[in-house]
Amino acid sequence: MKILSVVGARPNFMKIAPFIQAIVQHNKLKTDNSQLITHLLVHTGQHYDDRMSNTFFEELGIPKADINLGIGSGSHAEQVGQTMIAFEKVLEAEKPDWVVVVGDVNATLACSVTAKKEWVKVCHIEAGLRSGDINMPEEVNRLVTDRLSDLLLTPDHLSNENLKKEGVEDSRMVFVGNIMIDTLEANRHKAEAIPIKTILQNNIFENIQRDLPDIKDENYVLITLHRPSNVDEKEVLEPIMRFLIDEVANNRTILWPIHPRTQKQLIQFGLFDEVKLHPNIILLKPLGYFEMLRLNMGAKIMLTDSGGLQEECTVLGTPCLTLRWNTERPVTLKENGGSSVLVGNNVNRIREEYKEALKKQPTPVRPPHWDGNTAQRCLKAILDAS
Repeated sequence: MKILSVVGARPNFMKIAPFIQAIVQHNKLKTDNSQLITHLLVHTGQHYDDRMSNTFFEELGIPKADINLGIGSGSHAEQVGQTMIAFEKVLEAEKPDWVVVVGDVNATLACSVTAKKEWVKVCHIEAGLRSGDINMPEEVNRLVTDRLSDLLLTPDHLSNENLKKEGVEDSRMVFVGNIMIDTLEANRHKAEAIPIKTILQNNIFENIQRDLPDIKDENYVLITLHRPSNVDEKEVLEPIMRFLIDEVANNRTILWPIHPRTQKQLIQFGLFDEVKLHPNIILLKPLGYFEMLRLNMGAKIMLTDSGGLQEECTVLGTPCLTLRWNTERPVTLKENGGSSVLVGNNVNRIREEYKEALKKQPTPVRPPHWDGNTAQRCLKAILDAS
């Protein structure tokens, strides 16, 4: 059997690493060559910056991609179109039995569409997630990919319910759990061993000269912010910045791995210098997986608009304010047993929930099958469906 896996952006890397390891372990146990799995990894190149891509491959032990399409940045249409053209040539040359796609990035959509046009079976890991917001490009990617995929591997029971409502047959769905938690569990001890001060020294933004405070666990606020809905309009971003600068940073250190998009917007709106020079706000370069996991482990509160970090916060127990009006991961919300609260970008709502979160202690929650063994269940589901 030949399986071709696709990664395109940073969130994919954490999800594909344990799947590749599951294939390696499968092949080690097989003495009959007919039962061996040939695996090829295709990197579309959607994240082409070294810190956003190569670093993750090295840290997570992902083999160098067998094929790199080199797509790079561009509009949604450009990325999808160019990926389809390049990926079609790969399918014609390699003739895989399965194409495995993960998550909801443009590469996920492009490669699932192309595979189906070439009569190749498609497996979607992390199927069934829905935000209900069709204006999100990722929601379009999720809907189309799930409609086309032959095998839908879901991370939670809510995702199964979403697919059933859309008319998906039970025979196409397998509840396997959250594969990203496999990566978390495999690397938890490595991350725990990293001193926070080392992370700050190695990653402080653009060599800002300052004395770094001695930061203790549960005594800092961790922020990630990058979505256009939060950073592209001054009327939205400026009130969030005022809350962080005037209120949060008054009595707690803020650690902020800053996204290039957010930096650009802060500069454009005349806010960057105030943020950069604030003594209680430490800007960091984009972090590697271990470093970000370590900071999440020790944070008093996480403020983020990232979907994957909501999931990590749930398992780690970090109180999480999700700066979005909806989420495709409702299993992470407090009302469903998780640790996340949707606060959108309304500062009054953010302030209210921030004060509540300060009162809380870390309370880890582990939804069913978020146990570190999802990758094995994914591979078994593919073998059973072959």
